[in-house]
Amino acid sequence: MSTLAPDTSSLDVPLAALAGKIRGQVLLPGNDAYLAAATPWNVAVPAAPVAVVAVADATDVVAAVRFADAHDLDVVVQATGHGALAHTRPSLLVHTGGLDEITIDPVRRLARVGAGVRWQQVLDAAAVHGLGALAGSAPHVGVVGYLTGGGLSPVARSFGYGSDLVTAFDVVTGDGVARRATATENPALFWGLRGGKGALGVVTAVEFELLDVQEIYGGCLFFDGADADRVLSAWKTWSADLPEQASTSIAVLRLPPMPAVPPALAGRCTVAVRFAWVGDPADGERVIDPIRGLAPVIFGGVDVLPFPALGMIHADPVDPMPVHEQAVLLRELPDTAVRALLTLTGPEADCPQVIVELRLLGGALAREPRQPSAVCHRDAAYSLLTIGIAAPPLAAATAGHATEVMAAMEPWSGGLGAPNFGATTDPALVARKYDAAALSRLATLTASYDPNGRIAAAHPVRAAAAARARS
Repeated sequence: MSTLAPDTSSLDVPLAALAGKIRGQVLLPGNDAYLAAATPWNVAVPAAPVAVVAVADATDVVAAVRFADAHDLDVVVQATGHGALAHTRPSLLVHTGGLDEITIDPVRRLARVGAGVRWQQVLDAAAVHGLGALAGSAPHVGVVGYLTGGGLSPVARSFGYGSDLVTAFDVVTGDGVARRATATENPALFWGLRGGKGALGVVTAVEFELLDVQEIYGGCLFFDGADADRVLSAWKTWSADLPEQASTSIAVLRLPPMPAVPPALAGRCTVAVRFAWVGDPADGERVIDPIRGLAPVIFGGVDVLPFPALGMIHADPVDPMPVHEQAVLLRELPDTAVRALLTLTGPEADCPQVIVELRLLGGALAREPRQPSAVCHRDAAYSLLTIGIAAPPLAAATAGHATEVMAAMEPWSGGLGAPNFGATTDPALVARKYDAAALSRLATLTASYDPNGRIAAAHPVRAAAAARARS
């Protein structure tokens, strides 16, 4: 986090007045509460808002956004701090972590949750009623940020994007107005909130469908890095014919020796095959068996899991850390692409990435939802993600190598991206997350609902649309 303290002297009196009008708190630089609220999960992203408004309800959000508009401040939003972006203009951080409502309607199989709720909380609450929720690979992340970016679950091929199950948002748009967005009420806003990744306002609550699933057959098989060529090549062929009941990913890992890392995986190159099966476990066992037999399994396993244990499949890190992330979507993965990827990231490569991951897409992800959304590129076949440490002395090497990996995979991608992966303010990279029509529509919607450009997440969208219009 940036050590530069913002100058709030000219705002001291107005901020004090704001604090007197809201139920929540206004946190100023120089105290631990401000530091805790302002620091994102990715601590490599600088964050120095002029103040943090820890909101208690939607009315507080309205007051905060209107305050920002009156004092020429950008509005940055944070709950868990995942997907944080660096901002250069003076900003007011609206912290929604206190919006912790969780309501489960087991009869209609619906959930309503506040913007501060994390997925594990929803998984546990839904399980009480024998239901599941379409959470991602890291259930410690916030529900809202995940859903506004599409949402790619470890069981996504069976159920589609998480945003496809959303039925309503409560949101405060950049003009300081609280609105409800559904398929019939503010439908254009509803379209853009599902995939627009925060560009259209501060979501205070979201409602979505739950799943009639209590358990899955899933887990992760780890192999020694020396077997990367055999495992990755076989995974590519095997995964190409999987039915929609199966979701899978593969990752080349170089996990550092840390207390949270199992000794069998620490300080070495390994390959992890993740697998989830929705249906009869016996069928899932038959499907995964060819992968089990490729090479000795050095750690992990696959078994019946209660649905709330979905996060065990990927076992993503929970603690904040400095990371550099890049991502791209692939239209295909021929043998030449596998060779190119292994050359840069395999066991013999000088690879500084902690994780290089391929996820199989397709299945239900490829189908259009009942209500259209801003989630694009549904015909992509795979996603590719690199994550490395963004701290000296590794930061420069990590970023340079990630760029090299993405360039090498360009022939099979065209540079297409997805909102939830590779967080960036670079308009050129943001443009790749949407097709031309969706990007233009998103930019138009941000101008309609945020005429003064207060929502910081909208700036790269507008810039990307403007650049594409000029080209």
